[in-house]
Amino acid sequence: MATAAVATASLLAASRLSHAASSSSFACPRRYPAAILCFVRLQRRSSSNVFRRRFCRMGHSAAAAAATSASLGLTKPNAVEIPQIIFAAKEVDSVEWEGDILTVAVSENDMKKDQDSKFVNLILKKLDEKVSGLLAEASAEEDFSGKSGQSTVLRLPGLGFKRIGLLGLGSSSSKVSAYRGIGEAVAAVAKVAQASNAAVCLASSDGLSEESKVIAASAIASGTVLGVFEDNRFKSESKKPLLKTVDIIGFGSGSELDQKLKYATDVCSGVIFGIELVNAPANVLTPGVMAEEASKIATSYSDVLTATILDVEQCKELKMGSYLGVAAASSNAPHFIHLCYKPPGGDVKRKLAIVGKGLTFDSGGYNIKTGPGCSIELMKFDMGGAAAALGTAKALGQIKPPGVEVHFIVAACENMISGTGMRPGDILTASNGKTIEVNNTDAEGRLTLADALVYACNQGIEKVVDLATLTGACVVALGPNIAGFFSPNDDLAKEIDAAAEATGEKFWRMPLEESYWESMKSGVADMVNTGGRQGGAITAALFLKQFVDEKVQWLHIDMAGPVWNDKKRAATGFGVSTLVEWVLKNSQ
Repeated sequence: MATAAVATASLLAASRLSHAASSSSFACPRRYPAAILCFVRLQRRSSSNVFRRRFCRMGHSAAAAAATSASLGLTKPNAVEIPQIIFAAKEVDSVEWEGDILTVAVSENDMKKDQDSKFVNLILKKLDEKVSGLLAEASAEEDFSGKSGQSTVLRLPGLGFKRIGLLGLGSSSSKVSAYRGIGEAVAAVAKVAQASNAAVCLASSDGLSEESKVIAASAIASGTVLGVFEDNRFKSESKKPLLKTVDIIGFGSGSELDQKLKYATDVCSGVIFGIELVNAPANVLTPGVMAEEASKIATSYSDVLTATILDVEQCKELKMGSYLGVAAASSNAPHFIHLCYKPPGGDVKRKLAIVGKGLTFDSGGYNIKTGPGCSIELMKFDMGGAAAALGTAKALGQIKPPGVEVHFIVAACENMISGTGMRPGDILTASNGKTIEVNNTDAEGRLTLADALVYACNQGIEKVVDLATLTGACVVALGPNIAGFFSPNDDLAKEIDAAAEATGEKFWRMPLEESYWESMKSGVADMVNTGGRQGGAITAALFLKQFVDEKVQWLHIDMAGPVWNDKKRAATGFGVSTLVEWVLKNSQ
């Protein structure tokens, strides 16, 4: 037992030595044999020159591996054309429209027919007469009733439009999500029809105010752009989107609607950017590459955005021990990202911050993710909060809202395993001086957010929202489609609720139960980094609260569920639309 313990200690020492020389752990399980072999050889040879040669050779090869880790597998994303669709609001008779495909959004109520099986709805009746009753006949044969998600398309040679499609709006035509679904359906049927132009109209706009029509048109435009977009950067073959123009008929016209349609496309560019960031694998999107992407945003919109990227030494000067503790195990160096939006003219009435969790890969550390359901293969999406923050920055760079300054902050790093990494039981010191006993290395996101929130509060802000794929507990509580949010401030909670209502993204306010903090107390430090299984999302939020200035309004969003679409096996871009809307509300 004692001999084995000495041998084990010696091997671990050799392992730590190799890692200290290389600062690389990208494939540390493969490095242990090399470290052990080197140690054995060193025991056989006492020459210090031999030691130096072997030590330096290992350090050099590891450094080379670290330099090329972002190109692991020789994978580089292909250039993909982002959908450039021109939307035009028109007040024309839909029956007279000419183009590839005319789509009609119909509710279940619109599908009512008389005793002769003819449509009662005036627009559907008129269209059906033009196609000699085929529309009513096809809808009956295909059991199309106007339910959400239903669609039916007819090819009609010899008419002004080549095809006509009925798209189900469902029983409620007042929700933004319903109209976004219509846009997605327009994209789907246009793709099947290989259409380059399309039109969309409502079978009935009764009860819709002019403002509601503008909102509906914007939601349809958003759904269409996001529906057309396909992230094919990592596929050997991909098809370019064909849809170029969409006429929106019967929703009104004028500068207000045109501006809203432009706003929708600007927001979509941010959502698509967020999707691309989350979809990118960890061997492509390293912390350094994420910092580069953030800097590109600032360069593209340099009239309103600036970028500051802090390296390890600069983070040490700011005493970010919590963040750097997480980053210590990886061969890919951490990058602390700070974008700052300042409005044209410089007149600032309100200062905000958006902080996004930026783990480009999360192995779990020494508490490694194992077993069924651990989803380690999906842990590239553990930077979904950062993607939402940077996507919002890109959208705002185009929209340029007045009167508001916004700081976008991401503590980007990886959570890996190596002899240089943090261990369970280690104590980290955050930049506000508070100490944290690490009782689980897989509760790492909150450790990075701790220093990011302290940094954000030091920017003189009034409000801060952080987003993170933080806990599985929140997914258990709310399922895969709803984000939970926590805040001690009712006014800020109402702002996020209103923004989410305007965009159709789903949020639910969760309680900040202060009594649960008892489970987060440590016997040797100010706190531990995770409590028990019960109320895990709540205790995570309570942990973050310890790093927010009491004078700053704070709200935490746990988006572990809606960041990813399991059915499509792809990112959703969740959070961007709501954050943009929240910033705009604060700018008014």
